[in-house]
Amino acid sequence: MASNNHSSVTEFILQSFSENPQVQILIFSLFLGLFIVALTGNSLIITVISLNPGLHTPMYFFLINLALLDMISTSTVVPKLLQNLVSKNTISYGGCMAQIYFLTWCLGAELLLFTAMAYDRYAAICQPLHYSTIMSKAACCLIASAVWAISGTNITINIIMTVQLSFCGPNVIDHFFCEIPPLLPLSCSSTDVNNTMVVVADMFFAIFNFLIILVSYGFIISSILKIRTKEGKKKAFSTCSSHLIVVTMYYCTIIYIYILPGFGQSLKKGKVASVFYAIVTPALNPLIYSLRNKDVKIALKKFCPFLWK
Repeated sequence: MASNNHSSVTEFILQSFSENPQVQILIFSLFLGLFIVALTGNSLIITVISLNPGLHTPMYFFLINLALLDMISTSTVVPKLLQNLVSKNTISYGGCMAQIYFLTWCLGAELLLFTAMAYDRYAAICQPLHYSTIMSKAACCLIASAVWAISGTNITINIIMTVQLSFCGPNVIDHFFCEIPPLLPLSCSSTDVNNTMVVVADMFFAIFNFLIILVSYGFIISSILKIRTKEGKKKAFSTCSSHLIVVTMYYCTIIYIYILPGFGQSLKKGKVASVFYAIVTPALNPLIYSLRNKDVKIALKKFCPFLWK
């Protein structure tokens, strides 16, 4: 018997990508390939950094956290997505809540982590004489713990509020996987407080942190321009380029999906884009950080020499 909190709905129906079997096979192959790349690439990044003492610095410590978050987020979404491509597009009530919980936790933590990484680059380039003190081992552990804890607290509050809602009728989620925005319209009870919490979380995790990153890079670019030698400018910018690329990709998608609907933009236009941050970005991050980072490439070459043969 279902709980009174969510009435009689025991499962939700997710939207299908296509009814065409050939298209579904193509999408299945694409997502499976991206999933394998994401797991392999991020696992390799974590292993190489952990085993190479020369990479035991704040920047790579945060990169390990990013790789771990990418692995959790893609593992939360993709297996069920692949299953639904070859069978019924359904997910249990509990499975939906679990998917929302872990995916949102990872998304929030990644946004906070990008801010922490921007601050690390600011300290390294703008405060080089005090960098070792500002970004000490204890400080890095504290920042990383705060990233995980703040995001975890946010989604715990939101998920508790979500499970209090009643779902007594429609059970078709207009999305490819479970997220709070497309789930709330299915509730038979008032979702005003839930919607407010979602907007507050979006403002903090997306807009507020994005502004902090912009300010940080404003100071960083100003400091780089003051460097007299061309080689010095190139070296300083190279340490930031990978982070800038990842942040740009991630925030463009997050703002399009989460922020614009709050100003009247339809959620439907962001469904396909959501696949980008849930599947594509976790697969691209290891490639971006390894291909554009000389230290990581050297470490990877030592760890996996066969990759460069």
